[in-house]
Amino acid sequence: MSQAEAVRRPASAMWQLSLFRSEIALVFRRWRTLVLLGVLAAVPVLVGIAVKIETGGGRDGSFGEHGGAGPAFVSQVTNNGLFLVFASLAATLPFFLPMAIGVIAGDSIAGETASGTLRYLLVAPAGRTRLLLAKFATTMVFCVAATLVVAVSALLVGALLFPLGEVTLISGTTVSFGEGLVRALAIAGVVAASLVGIAAVGLFVSTLTGSGIAAMATTVGLLITVQILDQFPQLHAVQPYLFPHYWLSFADLLRDPVYWDQLWRNLALQGLYAGVFGSAAWARFTSRDVTA
Repeated sequence: MSQAEAVRRPASAMWQLSLFRSEIALVFRRWRTLVLLGVLAAVPVLVGIAVKIETGGGRDGSFGEHGGAGPAFVSQVTNNGLFLVFASLAATLPFFLPMAIGVIAGDSIAGETASGTLRYLLVAPAGRTRLLLAKFATTMVFCVAATLVVAVSALLVGALLFPLGEVTLISGTTVSFGEGLVRALAIAGVVAASLVGIAAVGLFVSTLTGSGIAAMATTVGLLITVQILDQFPQLHAVQPYLFPHYWLSFADLLRDPVYWDQLWRNLALQGLYAGVFGSAAWARFTSRDVTA
């Protein structure tokens, strides 16, 4: 390796890190992002207050008139505030979390095009591939941040409104509160990973248009459409290939022993979507005329 190449490689690595930091700062300083995170943080508050009011009349840990017939995990919240984390993630995963990811991913490239800043980004020595990777990595960071906002908000609200203690798992096994926290963290990780598919789809859509609003609306529209398709029994043959099909498999982490089958299928499916739509986004972005 020549001395010039040795100098160039650290400089290139520093540029990539600088580009990634710049993208992170750009996303998390926007008011839209802060509003999305605020809405996500408010969901556990609303769920916790609703459960507290509903069970305030002295009902024995039940929710609604039929006790355990409420949403998953909700009937356990009054016995242990940690279950508010699981209930809130189950409540936000079908729509609120993926919608927020769809907004961020859909706007990633199209928003830059609409504002006229994309051509200036490409003048810098980033390259289209590196820029696309930075955009996708930033979206992944937002996936983790959004999921943690829900989990932390739920944990704080659960600790304020309900008792904390040993956790009784779905299988009936009782574990310590510390192990329950570890499982909650693992569940948050699985939920964040479950959003990779919609992030890749949103990134691909973002390369197809020069309008950020159109890209965001299209991504959210696709999310709603796929969610609807996943409910029809007649489509059972294709449903295992729809990215939201295994989203709620995170509940299997609350079993002893853990049921890994659907968890691995979920992660593999998200990886498949990331590979397919990430490649499609790269093919489109690297061949598209965005500097004219």
